Amino acid sequence: MAEKKTNKTKFTGASVEEYLHSRATGPEQLADCRTIEALCRRVTNQPPRMFGPSIVGYGRYSYRYETGHSGEAPVAGFAIRGRELVVYVAPEAPGQAELLARLGPHKMGKSCLYLRRLSEVDLKVLEEILATSVAETRRRYGATT
Repeated sequence: MAEKKTNKTKFTGASVEEYLHSRATGPEQLADCRTIEALCRRVTNQPPRMFGPSIVGYGRYSYRYETGHSGEAPVAGFAIRGRELVVYVAPEAPGQAELLARLGPHKMGKSCLYLRRLSEVDLKVLEEILATSVAETRRRYGATT
């Protein structure tokens, strides 16, 4: 029988504002964070909350894998990672490859979309990527807040 494991990263009561101001590398990156904040709010209709020490999350969903690992995660979120911003998206969401091809300069991990400057990407495409990701997360994991 698989041992139940829980996620160590949890939602906290930490200040999103303090996080952004302490991690942004300058005014341009802070402005980019504000833009991503607005996109995430619009797509999820949820306020931001800190998820762990370094992820700004919107909404939440619960998951449980066949291995027994379970936890909660944000439906959408982003983080500052040095000079890059990371937007968290559902891996392999429908149409994601086509949207990424139209986005502009980026790197993509399994569920991490790395961006340097929002001025270099198509914000309408970024919003579509977020909306597609949120819809896919809700489809996979059911009702979310």
